[in-house]
Amino acid sequence: MIRLCASNELVEGQSRGFALSQVRVVAVRRDGVPYLYENRCPHRGIALEWLPDQFLDSSGSLLQCATHGALFLIESGECVAGPCAGLGLRPLIGSERDGVIWLHDETIQRES
Repeated sequence: MIRLCASNELVEGQSRGFALSQVRVVAVRRDGVPYLYENRCPHRGIALEWLPDQFLDSSGSLLQCATHGALFLIESGECVAGPCAGLGLRPLIGSERDGVIWLHDETIQRES
């Protein structure tokens, strides 16, 4: 497993990005649960954010691609608006225990 951050470094309603050697990760906490996705828009294959750790729309309720405005559900990664509607972000398997958010290695070994 790969350590992403301490649990208290991903607070409710905020997002963070992580650049690992194998994959770029976006993490967001919603209702106490950390959700992890590959930081790659399914429309153009580019990173979602323009500024570090800025992945949420203005309401804080959806993930947003800063390049073309596509909106994604936090709980599933499904694109609900924009040019990639019907597609989704690639979910990554993680866990939270002992005050740490972990990314499971087998997630990043799968093909994109």
